[in-house]
Amino acid sequence: MSLTGLEVGPGPAFLGPGRIELMERIAATGSINKAAKEMGMSYKKAWMMVQSLNRQATTPLIITQTGGEQGGGAQLSTAAQELMQAYQALRQRFEEFLRQETQNLLRNE
Repeated sequence: MSLTGLEVGPGPAFLGPGRIELMERIAATGSINKAAKEMGMSYKKAWMMVQSLNRQATTPLIITQTGGEQGGGAQLSTAAQELMQAYQALRQRFEEFLRQETQNLLRNE
């Protein structure tokens, strides 16, 4: 998934630490409900986040299966996995930038 479609500016947030954590926990548990419980959030809030992510992305990020005899579940699409990797790489670059700039500021005092 290309990150060129991501926009930064006013409006609802597309991706941030909370949504990344939710996706990580969905990947680990296979369940939106279990992921929400682990995060201490309501299922409704987690479900709304999933719907928002899927609406804002160009392709579904979280694939859900309705319950029944076999039980429901959720899994991340390939696009979601790629997006998470790109997010983590960007976050690491940003943290390194902050470390370097902090060192530069301290040296110039």
